[in-house]
Amino acid sequence: MNQMLAIKKIGVLVGGGPAPGINSVIHAVAMQAWRNHIDVFGIYDGFAHLMEGRLEGIPLHPERVAYIYGEGGSILHSARANPTRSPDLLRNCVSVLQKAEIDALVSIGGDDTAFSASRVAAYAQEEMGYDLRSAHVPKTIDNDLPLPEDVPTFGFETAREAGARVVMNLKRDAKTMAQWFFVLAMGRQSGHLALGIGQSATATLTLIPEEWGDRKIQLKEVVDILVTTILLRMVEGKFYGVAVLAEGLLENLSEEDLGKLDNVERDEHGHVRLAEVNFLDILKKEVDRELTRLDRKVKIVKQMLGYELRCAPPCAFDIEYTRILGRAAVDFLLEGGTNAIITLQRGEIVPIPYNEMINPETGRTKIRMVNVDSLRYKSVYQFMTRLKPEHMQDDALMEKLAGLAKMTADEFKDRYRYLVS
Repeated sequence: MNQMLAIKKIGVLVGGGPAPGINSVIHAVAMQAWRNHIDVFGIYDGFAHLMEGRLEGIPLHPERVAYIYGEGGSILHSARANPTRSPDLLRNCVSVLQKAEIDALVSIGGDDTAFSASRVAAYAQEEMGYDLRSAHVPKTIDNDLPLPEDVPTFGFETAREAGARVVMNLKRDAKTMAQWFFVLAMGRQSGHLALGIGQSATATLTLIPEEWGDRKIQLKEVVDILVTTILLRMVEGKFYGVAVLAEGLLENLSEEDLGKLDNVERDEHGHVRLAEVNFLDILKKEVDRELTRLDRKVKIVKQMLGYELRCAPPCAFDIEYTRILGRAAVDFLLEGGTNAIITLQRGEIVPIPYNEMINPETGRTKIRMVNVDSLRYKSVYQFMTRLKPEHMQDDALMEKLAGLAKMTADEFKDRYRYLVS
């Protein structure tokens, strides 16, 4: 009980991009603190105002947070402000929190926010002698935090469900209008979201960077996979389809292909600014070019999928999940814990110390990639329409595909065999 009485006020802030369930975490933190007679103050815009030496926000009374758990977005807004850029910014943050008599900080965000929270807490203790306890609740719709394989990050299930429903609608549109959709799903490094959406919506094809393992992705190979998938659908009499592509394909594109890109922004060293590259434009142009060379005409429509998923109202799974995490963060602090990321693993709360999960040099956590040897991925792969090893042994199919491509069967095999080798 003495440990519990040591905390009088908890601050809560949100950093980074939104994810469904943020408000549910805020709700749980506020309610659990209130049950323990602890004040909670919601800090606006992440670390942005703290860095400027100001406290902007609202007290989080039970009546203020009563029904926010079902809402998307964040009642505290969010920002990507980074206080680790200088000791002065860290000092500003700590000074404001100390003056406001905030004893503990619950941060909600990705690895950048977790790193910022860890450095603010460390600066408070080491430089100012202020015991600021810290607990971080991780969020990302990318599902790429280094948790056990069967443990999602909060927001992922809602984003997957919302994205899958969009792709289902696009599938119906594709069939109605006899056209193809290329859908680029968020996930800058890993393919979890693309795969989850593609699997749930039974997309024609889903491509994720993990397929390539450690080797760089060649644009030509991505184009050839898409073209042969389109030809396979034509053999079936289907001139439509939906391909879901992970954003991480661009992140892992070969330097040679990146160097050939036209009309893209480059930094002072001549490197391509990946954030400014319109990958779908490039991909559509190259697929159109290859289909034209094969004397085939297909209408392709581009669709980016990401921002419309981040503030969706959380599904029941994410509401339950985030309420557990929010309550656990408060309990962890009340029990004397600090400096850890709060995770739920196999039904148990597992706090992971910052120094075990965050690289102190990069400020990043290790990225969890899709396991392409897993039953989950193999099941998705089997349902995809794409050129596979067994197709090369089907002479009748090879003749039909070759005819569509204006080649002989042997020429077709020689041209595309590398895709299945």
